[in-house]
Amino acid sequence: MFVVLGNVRFVVFLLIFSGFWIVFWQQFVALPLYIRGYIDPRANVDLLLSVDAATVICFQIAVSYLTRNVPAFTAMTLGILIASCSWLIISVYATIPLVIAALFVLALGEITQSARYYEYISRLAPPGQQGTYMGFAFLPIAIGYFIGGPLGGYLVHYYGDVVHQPGRMWWVISGIGFFTTALMWIYNLIVRPVVITDSVATR
Repeated sequence: MFVVLGNVRFVVFLLIFSGFWIVFWQQFVALPLYIRGYIDPRANVDLLLSVDAATVICFQIAVSYLTRNVPAFTAMTLGILIASCSWLIISVYATIPLVIAALFVLALGEITQSARYYEYISRLAPPGQQGTYMGFAFLPIAIGYFIGGPLGGYLVHYYGDVVHQPGRMWWVISGIGFFTTALMWIYNLIVRPVVITDSVATR
């Protein structure tokens, strides 16, 4: 464990990637509150949230095929960008159909980055340490959850009850995603971590 944590470049990558999960978790944290408070209190939120899972099931193979020749890091960054754009759909004018559209786009972003993310992590690991590195791959999910939960609740309260412009909260969420996308680009440009391919270290 300490060997992995001593890999500063890898830890920085995980911290940056946590931004995606802050954006992603809002479908379970802020969105239900937003729907019930500002769109339709009688909406079947559980059914709406199934859009993400249904999209992943239906489109995972197709998206993976279309992005098969895209470098892993590029695909991950693109996935974050797509997911970040999803919340802009309901930022100005929100209806149930637009919520469905936003969740669909969010799921496409998730699909685009998910498989390539674990591929990238496995290629970063030195020989014999793949299992340890893959275990740490779940760290951004936890960080995103613990930050995204309180943040989402605060944004719903502040922009809904204080500012009375609830749609603006989604600008903040999308902004976090765009900032994460920019950090990923900078990270790849400056840090360029060593990737292990067929036991040969390349950059």
